[in-house]
Amino acid sequence: MSQTPKSPSSDTTQPAEPAGPPPLRLILAAAVAGLEGLAVAAWGIIMCFTDSDNAVLAGLLVLVLAALPLGAAYGLRKARRWSRGPALIMQLLALPVAWTMVKSDGAVVAGGAVLGALAIAGLVLLVHPATTDALGIRRTAA
Repeated sequence: MSQTPKSPSSDTTQPAEPAGPPPLRLILAAAVAGLEGLAVAAWGIIMCFTDSDNAVLAGLLVLVLAALPLGAAYGLRKARRWSRGPALIMQLLALPVAWTMVKSDGAVVAGGAVLGALAIAGLVLLVHPATTDALGIRRTAA
């Protein structure tokens, strides 16, 4: 008996591409990550122009760190599974920064409140079942 050879593509199971546009929660999570990334990038640019010995190096480092939320925002907008991890990390890192800003004096208090609200909103959006389903992340049964 002769058997027909299987095609290589039938042996591998590839995740299905999401059908239709991503859900609103995923788009909002991408927007939150993008706003945070733009804020970090602006902070890095401002640091580069301060009159300090290591300001340029520190500003460049902050600009490199801005790639984390910006890359996560891009991945979330394209509904890529890998993007949820960096986005969650960014939200968790933003919470203590926001807390420190709120506890300080001056104009940074308002910025800390906005950052804290964005971080909490981002966390809620990223762990929502609609977001995990859109990214193809399996949820465990309780």
